[in-house]
Amino acid sequence: MKLLILNGPNLNLLGKREPTIYGNTSFEEYFDQLTSKYPDVDMVYKQSNHEGTLVDIIHEYGFDYDGIVLNAGAYTHTSVAIADAIAGVETPVIEVHISNVHAREAFRHTSYMAKNCVGTIAGLGLKGYELAAQFFLEQ
Repeated sequence: MKLLILNGPNLNLLGKREPTIYGNTSFEEYFDQLTSKYPDVDMVYKQSNHEGTLVDIIHEYGFDYDGIVLNAGAYTHTSVAIADAIAGVETPVIEVHISNVHAREAFRHTSYMAKNCVGTIAGLGLKGYELAAQFFLEQ
């Protein structure tokens, strides 16, 4: 099983940025915990603040991996390019959001990604990444 976890803009600041919304744990710390829990899964973690780089990463992993767990951050609500990249690859994608985007500002209620993803997990904190990984493991 090969899974890509891909985070978009500002998620490199997890643990520092708005801890009341996003918590105090860096994603690197969390990723270490996740890979320890699933040692038989080949998990790769990538992060970029740049839309085109996220598209390139989806293209790179989107034909050889078993699943992509994507938190596109603010690009969720604006990026047709990332939505099209998801539609253009064979690897299924689960959209994940740490916060409950539907309980936040109105512009966060729309996802350009959702129609091209097999599912969406929002509002469950970092646990959402594990739940997405678990879904792929059970397929």
